[in-house]
Amino acid sequence: MTAPQSPLARKLGAFVALSDREMSALDRLHSRRKVFAAGRDMVHQGQANQSAYILASGWVCSYKLLSGGERQIVDFQIPGDFLGLRSVLFRTADHNIEPVTKVEASEVLAEDLLDTFSKTPRLATAVLWAASRDEAMVVEHLVGIGRRDAKERMAHFLLELGARLKLVGLGTASGYACPLSQYLLADALGLTAVHVNRVLRELREEGLVTFQHGHVEIHDLGALMAFADFDKAYLDHDGPLLK
Repeated sequence: MTAPQSPLARKLGAFVALSDREMSALDRLHSRRKVFAAGRDMVHQGQANQSAYILASGWVCSYKLLSGGERQIVDFQIPGDFLGLRSVLFRTADHNIEPVTKVEASEVLAEDLLDTFSKTPRLATAVLWAASRDEAMVVEHLVGIGRRDAKERMAHFLLELGARLKLVGLGTASGYACPLSQYLLADALGLTAVHVNRVLRELREEGLVTFQHGHVEIHDLGALMAFADFDKAYLDHDGPLLK
């Protein structure tokens, strides 16, 4: 996969119109390609000297493991996302990263990343935008867990995933492929798997969205957005700010 067609290039293009030189620099960051099996952590909490990764294909989850064995999924990453970017700057990784499916990712060493940023500051600004957008999503998830009821939380989450996937060419306004199990959704949304099942059934019966057999089908986008009070402004997808 070349950088102009890569999910990361598509995503960064929502913020900055990348030049040929910046595209070439981005392409070089994809040179160390690795494959990881589902269910085996790529990054462990507390791990030192950790590389970052650019996800090229597949899905992963970032999570924190509590002392009692319970897990809170902080977010899911999709193609085009950076994995463990903070771990490059922190002394140790502050969370675990586990592939949900088989994934292909490009390893990015700290020195390569810093060298690229020094030579292409606009590209560095675009990556900072992507990191800031990720932070905005975490804030929105916190609001969801704290203040939205279970059905609103699920609807908002499915809409956010759809917007993210559409940006990198992996979804449309009517739906997208999604490999997440009800157990993974439960760990991300602060629900039980039984509650997730009930909420998804209610959303389907109300004619808003169906999530079955690894596919999300949005039946009424406007109604679903109104129900979830979904304002996509926090995702900042309205077109390049830097020309």
